[in-house]
Amino acid sequence: MRDMRNILVLITAALISMFLFQVSKAQPEGFTRQDVLRGSVTPEREWWDLLHYSLSVEFIPATKQIKGSNVISFKTLKAGDRMQIDLQEPLKVTKVLHGKDELKFEREGSVYWVSFPMKLAKGTEDSIHVFYGGTPVESKNPPWSGGVTWGRDDLGEHFISTTCQGIGASIWWPNKDHGYDEPDRGMQINVTVPEQLSAVSNGRLKRTDHDAGSKTKTFHWEVQNPINNYGVNVNIGNYVNFSEKYNGKNGVLDMDYWVLAHQKELAMKQFKEAPRTIEAFEHWFGPYPFYEDSYKLVTVSYAGMEHQSSVTYGNWFRNGYRGRDLSGMGVGFLFDFIIVHESGHEWFGNNVSMKDAADMWIHEGFTNYSENLFVEYHFSKKQAEDYVIGTRRLIQNRSPIIGTYGVNNSGSGDMYYKGGNMLHTIRHVIDDDAKWLEILRGLNRDFWHETVRTEQIESYISMKSGIDLSKVFDQYLRDTRIPVFKYRVFGDAVVYRYENVVDGFDMPLRVRVDGKEMVIVPSDKDQTLRGQFSTFAVDRNFYVNVVVIVE
Repeated sequence: MRDMRNILVLITAALISMFLFQVSKAQPEGFTRQDVLRGSVTPEREWWDLLHYSLSVEFIPATKQIKGSNVISFKTLKAGDRMQIDLQEPLKVTKVLHGKDELKFEREGSVYWVSFPMKLAKGTEDSIHVFYGGTPVESKNPPWSGGVTWGRDDLGEHFISTTCQGIGASIWWPNKDHGYDEPDRGMQINVTVPEQLSAVSNGRLKRTDHDAGSKTKTFHWEVQNPINNYGVNVNIGNYVNFSEKYNGKNGVLDMDYWVLAHQKELAMKQFKEAPRTIEAFEHWFGPYPFYEDSYKLVTVSYAGMEHQSSVTYGNWFRNGYRGRDLSGMGVGFLFDFIIVHESGHEWFGNNVSMKDAADMWIHEGFTNYSENLFVEYHFSKKQAEDYVIGTRRLIQNRSPIIGTYGVNNSGSGDMYYKGGNMLHTIRHVIDDDAKWLEILRGLNRDFWHETVRTEQIESYISMKSGIDLSKVFDQYLRDTRIPVFKYRVFGDAVVYRYENVVDGFDMPLRVRVDGKEMVIVPSDKDQTLRGQFSTFAVDRNFYVNVVVIVE
């Protein structure tokens, strides 16, 4: 009996140890269970695939409240009876219907566990109808903090917007709040507002309904393409609309502009930048990804944001970024930063989207890089190089670009400028502009309307370039150090090496020796280049720090 008790104690201890190991594995140090529920593909998310959203929401400015519902259509990938739906406090789910039947649910922080009375069979297409309401979080610093902005315009009228990148769309509407799964068949967005206001959202406006009794209007918007949750937005104000048609690579693209009435004259001049942006990016990246849903610019009170087919704009109708040239080289004043950058996200962020927030650099690094591609297309290659190289002064190198997986954690803000400079460097490592152009177009073609991980992007670029770039990605995405190229010249030789690099880093480097270009392949071991040299210089387009040893 004593032996049996000892065995049971050992088994219990082993099970506890196994459980604690699984918990620690699922919940990285410094993160909470809520982080894991928000950022991972839980079993309650995994068994069903999102097909369509039909969101209906009323904004009530007088009380700063919202109320509405969302029909979530899905297909079961395997049998399941417990579903995770996300909605952040203080908003509350009030009812969940499955057909005519009311489902049971319970709340755990920002997660609602919805239970079906019996398992749904694999391969079933079905839907639930989630009702909700309350006072949403108010954004204190949009778009950097998420929530609803209950503002006023310059003339005192209501000026309301939603923002939710990072924090998640569940801060204002109930959904499956994880980047890996987008609604394959798009969504409907029905927005009810006071009758004197207009509500602008994603996709195309199908109709507007008036309710004289409640003195409200409902704007019915439709998105045909898959859309990431944080790309869904609503903007409410005293809007007027003007439009144009752009003859693009996939036919005629409808371009709509929604601005406050007193902004129209300024907007009609500044928004000429929009078709120029589409022209440049269709050259570099291929066709605009959402012809069916059109392209919109919508003015807001904050700087701007990449909401899919509904790009928001608050850059004061002038070039640069709110009066600044981010490059410090004068080039930033050649274009309207918000129109160019946020429109670039239509390709990287909205077309090619990250599965996990840790890979946010796919959105921001490529789109930062798109800014200097715009400059190259419309101005010159040298000015484009000046721009991207000039932004290096903004890189902090305090933490890696890639964040922690599975906990809704994006990496450092260096994903912008360092990400852009990494891609600029890779272009010059490949040293074949035709091949680089095909890689950029190929990413958007081969991952069209897909969600991806960093490893897919890395392997694609390496495969298409014919160069193993894995250590380059490791260096710039997963390490904070910038490679140091150290060399010394003496007599008839140059001795050089890399320092401050990950193991195995041997990125080719272009140098100019006595006015002639050549490519060397440094490593962390001394190498020698022999000859009589009067000058030796490293191409500035490679993001490395150069140290010359003088003897």
